[in-house]
Amino acid sequence: MRVHICAVGRLRSGPERDLLDDYLFRFDKTGRALGLGPVKVHEVEDRKSGGMAAEAKLLDGVLPKGALICAMDERGKVMSSPDFAQNIARRRDGGASDLAFIIGGADGIDPGLRARADFSISFGQMVWPHMLVRVMLSEQLYRAASILAGSPYHRV
Repeated sequence: MRVHICAVGRLRSGPERDLLDDYLFRFDKTGRALGLGPVKVHEVEDRKSGGMAAEAKLLDGVLPKGALICAMDERGKVMSSPDFAQNIARRRDGGASDLAFIIGGADGIDPGLRARADFSISFGQMVWPHMLVRVMLSEQLYRAASILAGSPYHRV
């Protein structure tokens, strides 16, 4: 199952980009044997400042046809890393060929696009900077692949 991160804004060089690239490399390496990956990052920018509706149109333009859509949203379901891993495995095993995670801009995801999502997840009730959400998501994707590969997982 191919994985897509569809996000508003361009992540420039720096520590966040380095972390994102590292975790995606690890995910691709671990996930390949599990039928997961590769990950493709699609970045869109609303240069005309049209707000969430314009961002949604741009995001819609990069979503792979027929992909399952997961909205990264503070109203989404909070889950543990093992639950996240099982969620991905269930969708892979159910025949999904593409899974797209959408990350909105500073104001979030347009309600119309959010309503089209097959499911939504949250990294907690706090709102996180959308650039950091990419890094957090990439780390959780790598962690999910590691869990599915049988690596030890430590709960605090």
